Amino acid sequence: MGVVGFDIGNENCVIAVVKQRGVDVLLNDESKRETPAVVSFSEKQRLVGPAGAASALMNPKSTISQIKRLIGRKFKEVDVQNDLKLFPFETCESHDGGILVRLRYLGETHAFTPVQILGMLFSNLKQITEKDLNMPISDCVIGIPCYFTDLQRRAYLDAAAIAGLKPLRLMHDCTATALGYGIYKTDFSNVGATNVVFVDIGHCNTQVCVVSFESGSMKILSHAFDASLGGRDFDEVLFCYFAAQFKEQYNIDVYTNIKASIRLRTSCEKMKKVLSANAEAPINIECLMDEKDVKGFIKREEFEQLSLVLLERISVPCLKALADSGLALESIHSVELVGSGSRIPAITRMLASFFKREPGRTINASECVARGCALQCAMLSPVFRVREFEVQDSVPFSIGFSSDKGPICTPSNGLLFPKGKPFPSVKILSLHRSSSFHMEAFYADLSELPNGVSTQISSYMIGPFPSSFGEKAKVKVRVQLNLHGIVYVQSASLISESMDDSETRRDASSTSEVNAKSDHTPAVANDDEVVDKARKGKKIKRLEIPVDESVYGGMTKTEVADAAQKELQLAEQDLKMERTKDKKNAVESYVYEMREKILNAYQNFATETEREIISRNLQETEDWLYEDGDDETESVYSEKLEDLKKLFDPIENRFKEEEARAEATRDLLKCATDYKMVVGSLPSSVRDAVIEECNKAEQWLQEKTREQDSLPKDADPILWSSEIKRKLEALDATCKYIMRSKPSHQGRDEANGPDRRRKSDDMQIGPFPSSFGEKAKVKVRVQLNLHGIVYVQSASLISESMDDSETRRDASSTSEVNAKSDYTPAVANDDELFDPIENRYKEEEEARAEATRDLLKCATDYKMVVGSLPSSVRDEVIEECNKAEQWLQEKTREQNSLPKYGQN
Repeated sequence: MGVVGFDIGNENCVIAVVKQRGVDVLLNDESKRETPAVVSFSEKQRLVGPAGAASALMNPKSTISQIKRLIGRKFKEVDVQNDLKLFPFETCESHDGGILVRLRYLGETHAFTPVQILGMLFSNLKQITEKDLNMPISDCVIGIPCYFTDLQRRAYLDAAAIAGLKPLRLMHDCTATALGYGIYKTDFSNVGATNVVFVDIGHCNTQVCVVSFESGSMKILSHAFDASLGGRDFDEVLFCYFAAQFKEQYNIDVYTNIKASIRLRTSCEKMKKVLSANAEAPINIECLMDEKDVKGFIKREEFEQLSLVLLERISVPCLKALADSGLALESIHSVELVGSGSRIPAITRMLASFFKREPGRTINASECVARGCALQCAMLSPVFRVREFEVQDSVPFSIGFSSDKGPICTPSNGLLFPKGKPFPSVKILSLHRSSSFHMEAFYADLSELPNGVSTQISSYMIGPFPSSFGEKAKVKVRVQLNLHGIVYVQSASLISESMDDSETRRDASSTSEVNAKSDHTPAVANDDEVVDKARKGKKIKRLEIPVDESVYGGMTKTEVADAAQKELQLAEQDLKMERTKDKKNAVESYVYEMREKILNAYQNFATETEREIISRNLQETEDWLYEDGDDETESVYSEKLEDLKKLFDPIENRFKEEEARAEATRDLLKCATDYKMVVGSLPSSVRDAVIEECNKAEQWLQEKTREQDSLPKDADPILWSSEIKRKLEALDATCKYIMRSKPSHQGRDEANGPDRRRKSDDMQIGPFPSSFGEKAKVKVRVQLNLHGIVYVQSASLISESMDDSETRRDASSTSEVNAKSDYTPAVANDDELFDPIENRYKEEEEARAEATRDLLKCATDYKMVVGSLPSSVRDEVIEECNKAEQWLQEKTREQNSLPKYGQN
């Protein structure tokens, strides 16, 4: 289960995940930490993220960006109309007053809502996350601006549902930033609060919040914002300045050309970043419009003078946030500046002047929101254990409720959820009604909202309910403002009282109750009354009644389900196009690869006719790819690739077979040599049988190799590597069978391994001269060799005489046994000295074994190396090698017939 935080910015998106070592920011397919919030449509493909941003200049009318500005908004809002003037894509009004984006896709004109476009961005971010984590994800926390209305918050949840995500919380950007800042701090006091101001200047908005930190907790004291002031507005200042300059200097109007406008805005954004670190910056754009190259220049002082109005606007939300928090300027501990638009030096100077202190930059300006959301997700998830840290957010806008009998208010402030109060929160309304009734949620103060936003939130029809409860039934309505900042009626129930000795008490730990005195008097909320006290001797009965919700401008569940199904279809089409593109690339790569090989590595393995046919087909395929085959289906590219492989596979098989055949030949010769070396100490019958099988295999290989080498390389082989491998397996099985059925004299079953001893092992040592006495001292050298075979290596008679010279024995890998008598146990004695006779036989035997291995290796190496030589030379070399091996076999047979101490 992944723990993920998403920051959906107006320009870029950031993904953060919590892992065991901390919070990491994920890289997209281009290995970048920020993913463009762009969706682009071509005639056959949808491009999201970096791919969509790359096609914006070529396909501006079907490329949607800054969708965050349109989410949950109405088409006729003033701010929306101002934004739409800057966007190159086509929009229109929907049937409910919302916004539709019109574009061409799959040869047809499609209309998508901003929620659907946002769902596409969520799907792309989800794919990036699942690819990195290698697991499916659904739970997440998403950052949103604090000024988002109820409708915009619901739109975010609908977009997440379309992508298959289940947000645990929609978290305010500044709240997420404060969480990422405060959870790692250890210097907060338990006695007094530490007040910090966070100023977030993003791409399109500015948010300010005042946060009170204590040890293990944080509380949002106030929120303030300017929803239309961000980094893009400073870009627009430069754009207007140079657009006017170029019109005067070059007689071109970039406002009349979409692509020219996009290129100039992109250059102005880069220039703004240059001016953040330099006193001046140039601008140079080739062929901006009407085939004219343009250039310009601006100093930082000029830029700041042009932006003076914008700089003054930044102080407005700062002043409001400070006033709403109720704190004096001296109570502010520090100021933190974040956001992609915060790097302009003039902004830093303005904030330093306002707050009388230099703003800090101790947290990552672009990633802090995503990191804070990821931490919040970890705190809400059962998978991770996070240190205890309480996060208390505040209501950004005052929310009230009304019924068909009048407003529902409280004596203190007239509001159900006043601005600045903590949330989530629950209120319980007590009303007296005789039948079904209607309720509405609304924003109580229009001045708190962004420009053009409606005060209506949602409406509810409560009922019907049985008439048996009386003419004036008591109804309790449970209203919740949840973690997402969304208000709704959670439930409604009828209450009836009857005489009873038992007393029922209500748990109201997180609620307050509102009592309506009559149908005609306004409902009065009492925040201090948290328990509905039933009269003594009365029993309370509750009956749940239906609640039907209708959100103004929101999507129904059916519409969300249809949009999710539409997203699955689009994703399937994207996957189909990716497979088609991959198959086309495979054809193109195959053409280039095979053309290079047929001229180099594979040249000798194809006839002249084959090379001509293949070269012609490769050229025809390449021409087809860039002409008629530029836009074909996956099946067509697959067929084209198979046709090419049918021509080329025989040649490729010849080349690969030669390499495989050489390797199989080496393996077979090595197997034969190994068996010849290992049977030297076995009984002659076993040894001769094994050597005979090895010779047969080598003879077969020589004959087959001779036949194969007589053919040209461009002919199909008659000796296949698979055939040699079968011969090797047969030789190995035959030799093992011979060695298993005829046990060796060393007392081991060679085939069954060194751990199975034979029941009987008679070995004759001697005879030896009588001159050594009646009870001669005999030393027997026993060895367990590298093959796991144990045998008596040598035996020698020992005679002792007084002498000053002394020879010491190397006992690094041996132990010595001294038999005191015919019947006494052997005792190890490492200090015994070898007799020179024993040394002579031992050294000669070891040298002979080593020389045998060298001779067999030499013969095998020559047999392997002559495969590509002329047949006359190859046959002569192999004949000499066979003679040497035959001579060695005869001599070894004669030597093994002698006792160990006999003549060599």
